[in-house]
Amino acid sequence: MRGHGPRSCSLTADASGGVRRGALAAVALGAIAVGVAYASAWLPGGAPSWASWMMVLGLAAMLPGTLLLGAVRQGRPSLVVLSTAVLLAAMLVIGFGAALLLPPETAAGPLWLGLPRRAAIVIYGIGLLPILVLPLVFAYDFRDRGLDANALEALRRTCAALRVGEEPSGEGEHQ
Repeated sequence: MRGHGPRSCSLTADASGGVRRGALAAVALGAIAVGVAYASAWLPGGAPSWASWMMVLGLAAMLPGTLLLGAVRQGRPSLVVLSTAVLLAAMLVIGFGAALLLPPETAAGPLWLGLPRRAAIVIYGIGLLPILVLPLVFAYDFRDRGLDANALEALRRTCAALRVGEEPSGEGEHQ
């Protein structure tokens, strides 16, 4: 039985699994979209224009899906993480979409914080902004999810028992 017994790797019971299945579907469909976009480069005449958008949509599905998979606890993510995943998807579509839709750069074109517009959107909006925001969101969301002293000691006893091949005692199990 999955999720039961002394040697289980499952830390949480997921009753509905809806969010987890949705996140896995987003990651899988996103990976397929990215794969199709890459494969389209082998078409005669090079990659068609839709391939760039397929890449954008694939990334916008995979990254928030991965975020949700990492943050799902007891079957569902917090509202903060769910909102962040939705905003991340929107930010990726808007940022990469804007970079794709802007007219070609010229040497006399405007610079945004020292970079051409497209590069500035990608570096500052898609690269730097999530690096600044995501750690804060996860720190806020996981602030009370650490192990207390009793749970940590129970985990150590269970690990020690598993190392020597014994059945864990079951006392003080953390679920």
